[in-house]
Amino acid sequence: MTDPEQLWPIRPGVTYLNHGSWGPTPWFVQRERQRWSERLASEPMDFFLREHETALDGARARLAKFIGAKPHNLAFVDNATFGMNVVAANVRVGAGDEILATDHEYGAVLRLWRQTCQQTGATVRIARLPEQFTTAEALLDTLFAQVTPQTKLLVVSHIASPTAVLFPVAAICQRAAKQGLSVCIDGAHAPAAVDIQLEKLNCDYYVASCHKWLSAPLGSGFLYVHPRRQRAVEPRVVSWGNSLGGRPSNWVDEFHWAGTRDPASFLAVGAAVEFLENAGVERFRQHSRDLIRYARQQISSWTGLEPTVPEEGWTGTMIALPLPAAVGPPLEVHSHQLQQQLWHEHQIEVPIVNWHDKRWLRVSAHLYNDSGDIDRLLLALKKTVGV
Repeated sequence: MTDPEQLWPIRPGVTYLNHGSWGPTPWFVQRERQRWSERLASEPMDFFLREHETALDGARARLAKFIGAKPHNLAFVDNATFGMNVVAANVRVGAGDEILATDHEYGAVLRLWRQTCQQTGATVRIARLPEQFTTAEALLDTLFAQVTPQTKLLVVSHIASPTAVLFPVAAICQRAAKQGLSVCIDGAHAPAAVDIQLEKLNCDYYVASCHKWLSAPLGSGFLYVHPRRQRAVEPRVVSWGNSLGGRPSNWVDEFHWAGTRDPASFLAVGAAVEFLENAGVERFRQHSRDLIRYARQQISSWTGLEPTVPEEGWTGTMIALPLPAAVGPPLEVHSHQLQQQLWHEHQIEVPIVNWHDKRWLRVSAHLYNDSGDIDRLLLALKKTVGV
């Protein structure tokens, strides 16, 4: 494979350790997105009436194969947040009902569900998980001990945003099924980072972004809906759907025909899959895991603090590492002050997260990263913090 630094449009001099938030799009994928945009612009009538649906079907089939899903259970949406909004709009809850989420869930997802429940009289309960993770069984026992007869839906991350914890979602779905509990998985960080095998999970809903570890363009994500839920799913935006005819209708039509837009980001998802497969999916995962392990060793050795999870089986392509209380301003002050210092003084992009009254450094690693990036981060932390 060509030197990764030549395949990504990363600004010279920047140490980019935040692929988990917004991954830079490889040149190969950018060119494919541009090709589709130019094809649309050259003859919009021909594109929308004769090519659009077939092209989306092809891109969706490529993505479905990669994540272990059936194409007819997937719809392209802008991102995981968009998909979660669709789920929230379609889960029927009322007064006395509960949505159960964990304390590792993304803040915007919790905000969405709280607003949804306020409108219906339902409530959001936050399941507090152990301070230190040990086994999957112990985690499941703690989580499901907080399920009540009023719980209508469990919302759980596949890989948590603030803590980077890799949750045992297959085991969670299995236990939920035994209790007749619906599950929505927030998979924003999962595609490409882990082998999803979506159909085997048997969850009700799965939402994800493709612009993270898969490195597809911004504005590309998907919503998975199990067949048992598809009939009840309605879009947030209503346009033509399949009312123009041409082929049999299905639930996806409402999402793929939601008004005129440039679908180039969706259509370039197949190129992102191709790019990663050519690079070697397992090669990428192993490379990232090795760097994350190195970051854990180096930074934990400096701080004397250990992450919340064991070294094996609980992290993948990113990790959240605790920082000493003396690092940065008081917790009530926005933690981005330290994040901004690392950027302005050292040209290092890495998020600093306040979570559970502690400050965390979340390090991501993709193919363009190497151990030198971790070394530069550690040196910058020592210079900036002075601890």
